[in-house]
Amino acid sequence: QAHYPSELRANPPHFLIRPILLAMAKTFTREEVAKHNTPDDAWIIVDGDIYDVTKFAAVHPGGKSTLLEIAGQDATEDFWGLHRHEVLDKYKRLKKGRLADAGPARASASEVRSELSTVPFAEPAHLQGMSSPYFKESHIALRKAVRKFLADQDFVDDALECEAKSTAPSKELRKRLGDAGIVAMVQGPGPHLKLAPNGLLGGVKPEEFDYFHEQVVQEERSRFFCPGWEDGIDGANSIGVPVILKYGSDWMKQEVLPPIIRGETTCCLAISEAYAGSDVAALRTRGVLDAKGENYIVNGTKKWITGGMYADWFVTAVRTGGKAAGGISMMLVPKSDEVQTTVIKSKYSSAAGTAFVTYEDAVVPKRNLFGQEGKGFQIIMSNFNHERWMICVV
Repeated sequence: QAHYPSELRANPPHFLIRPILLAMAKTFTREEVAKHNTPDDAWIIVDGDIYDVTKFAAVHPGGKSTLLEIAGQDATEDFWGLHRHEVLDKYKRLKKGRLADAGPARASASEVRSELSTVPFAEPAHLQGMSSPYFKESHIALRKAVRKFLADQDFVDDALECEAKSTAPSKELRKRLGDAGIVAMVQGPGPHLKLAPNGLLGGVKPEEFDYFHEQVVQEERSRFFCPGWEDGIDGANSIGVPVILKYGSDWMKQEVLPPIIRGETTCCLAISEAYAGSDVAALRTRGVLDAKGENYIVNGTKKWITGGMYADWFVTAVRTGGKAAGGISMMLVPKSDEVQTTVIKSKYSSAAGTAFVTYEDAVVPKRNLFGQEGKGFQIIMSNFNHERWMICVV
């Protein structure tokens, strides 16, 4: 390492660190491992790596005896018959060393997840030898970069835990998605991409970003197979933020949008009601201007609002006029004591933050109106284009 340039010695990349760590790892013979075969001193072998499970056995989900009966032995076959690859990464702190005759170490779960698969039909056709007029080198570079970024064990652990327990996704991880430009990219092409704090992954320039780039990002997000977590951590933004991008006033784009893109705040779309699901024109939530004509006073409810439990802003469909579509307006409603949310337990995980939203005399400044009063139905229909596009991709 002393022969490396000073900048590499100060911050060595992964491909330099791993060989050094492997060289430093202590090695044992199988005969040495076999001596550690008692409840007070239990080691096992998995893929050539040696783990001290003496203390862990007491909290082993499969029971203490399951581990102790193979203490001092090679447990590789039994391990892979019962566990995912991620388990080894999760409990790497138990590793004591490696067998002297084991050969090269198996790649970590995160390294495997970051690779493009060679299994037929496991990847888009243009990555497996077929030509495409749509996906170019920048799309491939973006896919590789996003996949590597999301392969981090922190994301996997959070996704699996939240999906199983219906708990809220990590705010810190949402912030990391913002830092990586992913929150910006799932909104599609546009000037907002320049708000990504550190640019876009894969070296993609904002001006060259197209909907096929967004497709790549949306596909990679869905590889967790944890749809509740995916919707809760940033999916709700994908259907609420485009209204701000396309119809928001300058102050919204300057004050509200940047923190959302950075992953610091969130926004959801609030249209559906218990009384008006597919029939949007029948919604009942009402907004009435106060005596001074400065604020709308909003009252009503919304149902099945994805991400509503975590939202700082609600892009809300409100009836400001008469019946049917012509009386609907869209406005940006901030979270407040007058805007309350209750979790709805739907068919998938409540990690999505699906909410029943209640507006009780919520004060909404007139400047929070999108476009003109009475033009909300057109905005809703227009916004459905990107929402449906995103849903089809994932």
